[in-house]
Amino acid sequence: MDDKVTKYNQFDEYLRQSEPHKLDKVLTWKTAIGLQAVDGLSPSNYLIETAKRHIDGDISIEEVQSLLDSYYKSKSSRTIDEEKMEEADKVSANIARILNEKTFSFSPAAYINIHKCIFDGVFKFAGKVRDYNITKNEWVLRGDTVYYASADDIMPALEYDFSQEKEFNYAGLSKDRMVKHFAKFVANIWQIHAFGEGNTRTTAVFAIKYLSALGFSVTNTPFESHSWYFRNALVRANYRNYQRNITPTLKFLEAFFRNLLFGENNELKNRYLIIEPPKEFASEIQETSIEPVYRTSTEQVPNKLGIDNSNIIRVLQVLKNDALSIKEILSLLGLRHRPTFLENYLKPAIQGGFVVPLYIDKPNHPRQKYLLTEKGLILYRRLGNRE
Repeated sequence: MDDKVTKYNQFDEYLRQSEPHKLDKVLTWKTAIGLQAVDGLSPSNYLIETAKRHIDGDISIEEVQSLLDSYYKSKSSRTIDEEKMEEADKVSANIARILNEKTFSFSPAAYINIHKCIFDGVFKFAGKVRDYNITKNEWVLRGDTVYYASADDIMPALEYDFSQEKEFNYAGLSKDRMVKHFAKFVANIWQIHAFGEGNTRTTAVFAIKYLSALGFSVTNTPFESHSWYFRNALVRANYRNYQRNITPTLKFLEAFFRNLLFGENNELKNRYLIIEPPKEFASEIQETSIEPVYRTSTEQVPNKLGIDNSNIIRVLQVLKNDALSIKEILSLLGLRHRPTFLENYLKPAIQGGFVVPLYIDKPNHPRQKYLLTEKGLILYRRLGNRE
């Protein structure tokens, strides 16, 4: 079993005990830790044991934060994995503290302050609006990016979205209308991407606090178990490519919030969100109630291939519109030496923007596979291939 899942499930013993004074703390910690999956982070065993002491009432949340600071200050040197674990631990504790506080203010300033509180002691830019423009390659978009707000437009955009939402009245709305509006508001403020890092976790915590302030009594199980889906749903809600007839869709985000608000059991699988899904995913999507939201079209491509590496072309010809493991690609290429393949075939294909890992933030994922990016698909078809 995945180590992260094993750690996460250690809190379930408290749920079985059903002690009311502990239940809220348990659910809060599960949500706080689950949200770290947005960035592929996993907490340490030390955090798990310290969180249990907090749940048992032995220490306060402030003491949890103090113990974590001391624990990581005592380490003279850290590996990259340990640095990621430190982020997961401290951010989890910060989120747990925020969610336990029965306070809320609806304003851009409060939204920015949530970022500050979440990443205090983690990022130097905690609570600071970015002053530069950004793009982010998304595996769900096959390496393409959502267009985020320019640095100059961040504050005006936040102020506009918050002012519009403040005037909206949820009273008397049908479930469908309620979910659609809330999903749209959350998608809009996320698209602004006010911060250099930590936008999804900030938006998630803000959404949880906002729903509570609106009077909704919800469990945060979807955030505990499907935070990466939440992020990918936000991506799809804000991605458009009219040349390929792909438009923004809220359906995935609505499915998430329907589970959160009404206890529905919509299937939340990340593979359903990928544009132009590989064959193995596409067939599964067609069997579900969630329809694919993409359509293929004939792309306009450069007159020249713009590539002189025959190894990359061989990789493209093998991948086609599939998602394949390294072992599968090696077999289809007739190669046996893995290091040579990685260095001379896969690495150039990824660096050239033609291939992307399925689990882009988890390179060593046990079920890692590789598929063509939008750029790779265009080149593949330019080579005379049609699926």
